[in-house]
Amino acid sequence: MEELVALVIGASAGAILLLLLIGVSCCLWKRLCVTFIYEELPGTTTASGVQGDKLCPLSASTHTSRQPGAPFMVPPSLQDQEWVPLHRGEWARAAQQPCTAPERLCHTSSGGSSSLGDGCVVGTINPVLYKFPEDQSESDFPEGCLGRLWFSVEYQREAERLLVGLIKAQGLQAPKEACSALVKLHLLPDERRFLQSRTKRRTADPQFNEHFVFQVPSKSITQRVLRFSVYHVHRQRKHQLLGHVLFPLKDETLGGSCPRIIWRDLEAEHLEGKPPSEFGDLQFCLSYNSCLSRLTVIVLRARGLQLQEDTGFVGVFVKVSLMKQNKFVKCKKTSAVLGSTDPVFSETFSFKVDAAELDTVSLSLMVLQGTEGDESRQLGRVVVGPYMFARGRELEHWNEMLGKPKELVKRWHALCCSTAL
Repeated sequence: MEELVALVIGASAGAILLLLLIGVSCCLWKRLCVTFIYEELPGTTTASGVQGDKLCPLSASTHTSRQPGAPFMVPPSLQDQEWVPLHRGEWARAAQQPCTAPERLCHTSSGGSSSLGDGCVVGTINPVLYKFPEDQSESDFPEGCLGRLWFSVEYQREAERLLVGLIKAQGLQAPKEACSALVKLHLLPDERRFLQSRTKRRTADPQFNEHFVFQVPSKSITQRVLRFSVYHVHRQRKHQLLGHVLFPLKDETLGGSCPRIIWRDLEAEHLEGKPPSEFGDLQFCLSYNSCLSRLTVIVLRARGLQLQEDTGFVGVFVKVSLMKQNKFVKCKKTSAVLGSTDPVFSETFSFKVDAAELDTVSLSLMVLQGTEGDESRQLGRVVVGPYMFARGRELEHWNEMLGKPKELVKRWHALCCSTAL
């Protein structure tokens, strides 16, 4: 009895599996048949060709299965082709001569001419006219050039802001070792404040790509001069001036809605090769040692002095005075140099000055022409010190001395006339 039940169950399961397999096979067969069914559209499709600006029928039969509102158009790539009839209502393109004349037109049946649908060569493009002019600023360096600086300037009058973009420099002449460039920006006549770029190591063609902002009133912007001072930074972090660029801010340079790129060659800082000032020039070095509280002055030489022709005046000397709040604290003199408008002194003097007193003291260097007696005639004077006592190059010399402790900072200064002895 149990064997009969098992046989019935097995037969039923086999029949069910067989039916499922047959059903799946039928479904797959129907899908395969639908995929390969090709249903030919009733009637013959009407094609059109374009000759000139008119559509040309390609078959006499006009039966179509498309809706009347959707006309058949020949693709643009086939519109300028002529069609010739073949057997069984087929059409083929015929070879067409290329257009050789710019004035070629397509003649219509009405005797007129039209250029629609007929492409013709009307001219060629001269690529020379679309080339940018070659930039000579990066290749044409004059002989003896100290380097070249690229920058941009823009002034926003509503915000009263001067935007300066420091772009790059090329051809910097650094002594001995590889150049490490640093640029300081001053807005003259203010020598006290400046902005400084990052140092670019071991390259004579540094790329800065930095932006700086000066707050300047619109009334005084045209009276300012933008100065770029390029320095070489030694391994001991000493700064050596390579040259500077002076850029006067005028209306024509600040005009325009967008900043324009400007380039200038660096100028030498020293006065060598330039004519002396009205009363002559004096060269000396400054140094300050904060550990020893010692201020050192080295008087080097003078040039272009206006000497007195009287025989009683026999020599020229320099009187160096340390002043505190316009009062003389201590005075020292160099030896007299006889009969020369360009005397060389090379003498060193030291003064005891505490670091806390550097904002209230100054140095006065006075060039005098002495006599055999005690009389003397002043030829010129230079005062260097903080912002309270000095301006311009004299202030910059003092600040550079403070920024470079234990280092001698050498500069030329123009003598000015003063009645005070």
